[in-house]
Amino acid sequence: MTMLAVFRSRAQSLDCVSRLRGEGVPAQAVSTPKEAGVGCGVSVRFDEAFLPRVSALLKRRAYSSFSGIMRRAGNTFVFL
Repeated sequence: MTMLAVFRSRAQSLDCVSRLRGEGVPAQAVSTPKEAGVGCGVSVRFDEAFLPRVSALLKRRAYSSFSGIMRRAGNTFVFL
């Protein structure tokens, strides 16, 4: 299932994508859906199977612009 790590900072989201890829996690930078309510943010898209690894990286890096994790629910996304 598709998940998103939502950021308010483009630079931090791109840093996260780069670090995840370096750890072997397939991740992409995507536009943040309007349901997130963070304006023009950039999110990191990844598969749910990698959630533990993504969560560990987010905890280690403590990104100041990180808003939360969203999961696809039908045609929309919702925060966990």
